Amino acid sequence: MPLSPLEHDRRYGELDQVIRAYAGQSADDTPDKASDALIAYLRHTWHSRPWALAVAERQLREYADNPPGRLRLRLGEFYAIPDVGLPESDLQQWLYCLADHIKHSIEEGEVPPPATPATHWEWHARFPELGQFLGGWFSQDMPDEFDDHDAAIDDYRASTDPQLVARLTGELHELLALDIDESDYALAVAELGMEIDPPAPYSPSGWLALVTDRLSA
Repeated sequence: MPLSPLEHDRRYGELDQVIRAYAGQSADDTPDKASDALIAYLRHTWHSRPWALAVAERQLREYADNPPGRLRLRLGEFYAIPDVGLPESDLQQWLYCLADHIKHSIEEGEVPPPATPATHWEWHARFPELGQFLGGWFSQDMPDEFDDHDAAIDDYRASTDPQLVARLTGELHELLALDIDESDYALAVAELGMEIDPPAPYSPSGWLALVTDRLSA
């Protein structure tokens, strides 16, 4: 029978987070160099859930030690690794390589310094409520659902728990504190799910600042 959510998380929950970090990224890790995706995972996890790194190292190694057979995969009793662009014959060594990099990072205390998110996964891991807000209220369907951007903001505030609104406000302050180029702010809102342009005459960062003020009022 398929794995229950509880059993899945116990056995593969953090392994799944590591693999998700490779969405849209190359699995080009080598024993001497971690990929951009793994560095992004290490950076965010060190600064948010450092205890999870040891769990990830153990789950990666256990999965590589006992890869699932076809029958168990078909029955849904095992976590099926999504396609990361590697031949199936290379997956086991790749998982060991990831586990070794994570182990080295823990044992040597090598923590990637804070930086602007570098991957799609890292943007959403660092700014989860902002991803919900932009992806849910500012998709390409927004002009059909709301009169304008302000109406969408007001709908979010009216329909969302105040604690989540406060969390979004904090994430907006954090994003604006990155002080990145305007083109990078445009990339950020796109990565986080915004599919329409900010209202004229605002730039992406200018509009984010406006949203922050409106939600804080």
